[in-house]
Amino acid sequence: MPGVGRFAPSPSGPLHLGSLATAAASCLDARHAGGRWLLRIEDLDTARTLPRAADEILRVLESLGFWWDGPVTYQSQRHELYESAMADLRARGLAYECSCSRRDRGGTDDSGGYPGTCRSGPRRPGPTATRFRADLYPAGPFQDRLHGPVEVDAAAQGDPIIRRRDGCYAYQLAVVVDDADQGVTDVVRGDDLLPSTGWQRSLQSALGLPQPRYAHLPLVCEPDGAKLSKSTRVVAPAATPASATLWRVLRLLRQEPPGELLTAKPAELWEWAIAHWRLGRLRGVATLPAD
Repeated sequence: MPGVGRFAPSPSGPLHLGSLATAAASCLDARHAGGRWLLRIEDLDTARTLPRAADEILRVLESLGFWWDGPVTYQSQRHELYESAMADLRARGLAYECSCSRRDRGGTDDSGGYPGTCRSGPRRPGPTATRFRADLYPAGPFQDRLHGPVEVDAAAQGDPIIRRRDGCYAYQLAVVVDDADQGVTDVVRGDDLLPSTGWQRSLQSALGLPQPRYAHLPLVCEPDGAKLSKSTRVVAPAATPASATLWRVLRLLRQEPPGELLTAKPAELWEWAIAHWRLGRLRGVATLPAD
């Protein structure tokens, strides 16, 4: 049965070249397999969400000929689902309150591994975050469609935050709940999210949720290998014909579109791209230098 893919941008700024490449890859991967493609706006982080940014993302995608199945989903409208999942984890002793600040952890975030300091209870009064006991549900190895066998040790990374001190539900919990609720079977996203896959697979196991297939794309970088400049690599379709932008993205993704499609109508370029999509052309590629 054809699967379900998705693209889930954060409305913390305009769509840039790296995000557009991810959107195109996930869309083409789903369409080539005859599946559905969903669009979800990750707007839980109210402090980073910019006014009208989500509308601008939709406008840019539509101007480039993207289309998605069903209505756009907004995480800010799905709090009840996240609360239900967190209540389940708490009831089974798989979540706990944590009073530790970044200062307590030497100024680092969870990527360095949280040692479970507050597992027996918060160490100080005041606001707390909620953490998930990742050590109780080892994620185990998985087969990434681009990287091959991968094992991300969720327990070694420490217990992730699933609800922040300010009350916002965290990405790790929300993305797991959303993917399961929407029936997502194939996740195509950037390599920068590969380390968090262990936490997400651990949460999926704890919540009894299905685990999608993953493909982590090489990151788009500047020609000299430096981190992509998101301020100068903003996608502005008004300044460039839609087909020229799409053609450039396909080249970036190593799909080798014919030169004559550079000036074709977007619908014609999409038809070619869906028929000729080959995810495997990105296997073993470290980065995707922008031109």
